[in-house]
Amino acid sequence: MVASGWEYQATRREPPMSETIEKLEEEGMVYKTLLESTKAIPWRIQWDTLSFSYIGPQIEELLGWAPDSWVSVQDWADRIHPEDRDWAVNFCVAQSKAGVDHEADYRALCKDGGYVWIRDVVHVVRKADGSVDALVGFMFDISERKRTEQRLLELQRELETLSFKDGLTGIANRRRFDTVFQEEWDGARRSGRPLSLLVLDIDYFKQYNDHYGHVQGDYCLKVVAKTLEKAIRGPRDFLARFGGEEFVLVLPDTDAATAAQVAERCHELIRTEWIPHERSLAGMALTLSIGAGTVVPMALDERQAFLELVDRRLYSAKLRGRNTTVSGEQ
Repeated sequence: MVASGWEYQATRREPPMSETIEKLEEEGMVYKTLLESTKAIPWRIQWDTLSFSYIGPQIEELLGWAPDSWVSVQDWADRIHPEDRDWAVNFCVAQSKAGVDHEADYRALCKDGGYVWIRDVVHVVRKADGSVDALVGFMFDISERKRTEQRLLELQRELETLSFKDGLTGIANRRRFDTVFQEEWDGARRSGRPLSLLVLDIDYFKQYNDHYGHVQGDYCLKVVAKTLEKAIRGPRDFLARFGGEEFVLVLPDTDAATAAQVAERCHELIRTEWIPHERSLAGMALTLSIGAGTVVPMALDERQAFLELVDRRLYSAKLRGRNTTVSGEQ
């Protein structure tokens, strides 16, 4: 006769307590083995004593510190890079007190004095009443990831630099000029200080290209750029290739008289370089025409108008026979 469900329940043999305990111990060993065979480093901190009740043996392979040397949270804090320590400790403590799971990236001190980038992933274990009982988590070695991130940042900076650099001459390009000009204009407007601008153009450059060829023309532009760099007085003066054979010099905190001196310095540098130009009507060597202007900015929308004014003065220098500077409406 088949026993009913209730009869079956009553007659089923329960395993002895020793077997149950042994099974639980086996399962515990399996979990422990799994935890300690991963690259992630498990740990547990008892909240009321702020002491480590467990940390995986992998920690010694990664950082050199034996597991039994991780006694209190002070050991953890002391083994964080000084530059990362305050914010990492304060952040983790605050999040833990609030009962919020969290992550933190920091550099951990190795026993040999080096550092390894660590990502700490923290879970807050609560008691029945909702208070914090313990913190459990995993440490991950993210050094390779950080190196990759750093390299990507470096590549990004290189790309940004290249995007602001003229590919032929190596100096700043028009895009970079637009940014710097706006920054200096805003700064001069706030300070009430003068801002000067020189727009420079190589005289009879089309004839130079026609006579000497475009390869030599490109070389000429490089030489002119390097020569004009010598006119820069300090870190705030800014030189860029404006386009074609035109260049521009931004001269912050510079009055009209000083700007005229810088323009004359540019003429002198080009004369000294003495780049032959047999097809020039301004002489036997390469020359420049320069438009100059000085302003104390009053409004943002005047910036383009000022640039156009200086450009017209460059055109006036061309009409006056080239190889000269025009700094007023003439």
